[in-house]
Amino acid sequence: MNREQPVSLAVVEAVADREGIPPEELEPPLHDAIQTDALDALFDPVDSDRLPASLEFTYNGYVVSVEGSGEVSLEVAENEDASRVDPRPNDVSYC
Repeated sequence: MNREQPVSLAVVEAVADREGIPPEELEPPLHDAIQTDALDALFDPVDSDRLPASLEFTYNGYVVSVEGSGEVSLEVAENEDASRVDPRPNDVSYC
């Protein structure tokens, strides 16, 4: 991941790539699943002493994992009928 790139943009690009569509065509937008300003602030490299070890949330049928390095990985949500957006948009797990 480009550390000058906000983590939220990296998430959008990863999901769009997996879906085979341009990022601007993703529905619903990422900010419907998580507060993107808070996500970007958490992984701001300027404050590297406070970076979380990892963060995980559900978006667009994927479990999105963001490592402290800013690396984004995706896994298909276990439940095929999983909501396209996590019903608890501000409930994220910190590891």
